Amino acid sequence: MRIILYTGKGGVGKTSISAATAIKSAQQGLKTLVMSTDPAHSLGDSFGIKLSSEPQQIRKNLWAQEIDTTYEMEKGWGNIQHYITLLFTTKTVDDITVEELTMFPGMEDLMSLLRVLQYYKEKTYDVIIIDCAPTGETLAMLSFPDMLGWWMEKLFPIQRKALKIVRPVAQPLLGIPLPTDDIMRELAHILEQLNEMRQIFSNREVTSVRIVVNPEKMVIKEAQRSFTYLNLYDYNVDAIMINRVIPDNVSDQYFQVWKKIQQKYKTMIEDSFQPIPLYNAPLFEQEVVGMNMLERLGDSLFQQDEQPTAIKFNLRTQHITKEGNNYVFSLQLPFSHKKELSLNQKGDELILRAGSTKRNIILPRTLTHKSILGAKFDEGTLKITFGELEKHEQ
Repeated sequence: MRIILYTGKGGVGKTSISAATAIKSAQQGLKTLVMSTDPAHSLGDSFGIKLSSEPQQIRKNLWAQEIDTTYEMEKGWGNIQHYITLLFTTKTVDDITVEELTMFPGMEDLMSLLRVLQYYKEKTYDVIIIDCAPTGETLAMLSFPDMLGWWMEKLFPIQRKALKIVRPVAQPLLGIPLPTDDIMRELAHILEQLNEMRQIFSNREVTSVRIVVNPEKMVIKEAQRSFTYLNLYDYNVDAIMINRVIPDNVSDQYFQVWKKIQQKYKTMIEDSFQPIPLYNAPLFEQEVVGMNMLERLGDSLFQQDEQPTAIKFNLRTQHITKEGNNYVFSLQLPFSHKKELSLNQKGDELILRAGSTKRNIILPRTLTHKSILGAKFDEGTLKITFGELEKHEQ
């Protein structure tokens, strides 16, 4: 199975390109699902049809779906939803609905991930194309399995044991219900699923991320930042999709200045993301809505015999090399600046910050008993040297 995520700044045309790619994939005989994880769904609008919270076949080999968080919660999270409701109503919070109680931030991301995992394990489709929310929400979704995977490994076993001991005493004193063993088991199952999802997302033979941009300065800057953070999580960005490029045959004087501006920014995109492949889609003479226009968009992006879902590029952004008695852990962080980076080691974890994003990287066993001897950031690559400290340094 292939999983392709389209992300980018809001308004760049992610939904249209996701839908167009899905149509091309289906035309080549692959069972294809295109799903929207953006709470402000527009996938159905793009096709010109109404979609639901379950996959809906819209043509041969093509299904579409818009994730509905409330529906997913009621379908698969009965015990947890009941507990959250009970917890709040115990404290006399009775002026909000059950849906409001259980729709806390990040739920859309969580529900989407669990649905993708379900389809992956059931082998329901050959290709899943995900129309993601704007960049910030996408990065939050992609970091979700990593963050909760760490929580599951480090804290969850302690929490479960502690609750078992204190529940009989604490519950009467606190006056609120503490989660039962059934609820904790359900949470454990969800965390295990997220850990599986993390493995799938980091499998570069399965999952690719494609960044959609317009030839505009602010859009490119955000794309560069998201590319840095995706590298931080070792996700494979296999293509950059440049959307709404004014065609060369447009000769109207009004567009000449815009064409020059776009050409400047197209050069900027090429310089920034090489050697990642670039795909161009024109600014059409009408709105890209409906099957016919989406087919035109797909035909403009991909050559006639090209497989739109093939892995377009695969360069690992993390690797370890041995130099003498030491090891060098290299991590590509393009578009970062040295002053934005900080790192420290805590046991088997490397805690790395790039701007406002932090990641706890679990080190391979080769490095867990080594210490950081130094770090160097050069030409977009952070190189961290691990080895044995001299006795006087210890």
